[in-house]
Amino acid sequence: MRFQTLLALAAAGAMMLPVGANAGPWPAGKKGEYMDQCVQVATGQGVKADEADKHCKCGANAIEKNFTTEEIQQLDSKTGVDAQLVSRAQNAVKTACASK
Repeated sequence: MRFQTLLALAAAGAMMLPVGANAGPWPAGKKGEYMDQCVQVATGQGVKADEADKHCKCGANAIEKNFTTEEIQQLDSKTGVDAQLVSRAQNAVKTACASK
């Protein structure tokens, strides 16, 4: 998966509060892959597993809320990801998951 930049942002802010769950347009299996990789990166950086899980859920929910299925598929592209789309995703996660 090519969510490295989103994972870095998620891991860096793993102590932040999550937002409520939203039904979203994740392609089949992709949300689980995102969560697995996000938690793995965060815990690898010394974040407690429960806090990493909370923040990664927040990031996944922010993506669900702000992106179409097609955009989520583009974020996971094996052939390159549009820098503007990545920046938009990072900002959505940062805004949704920043501590208030």
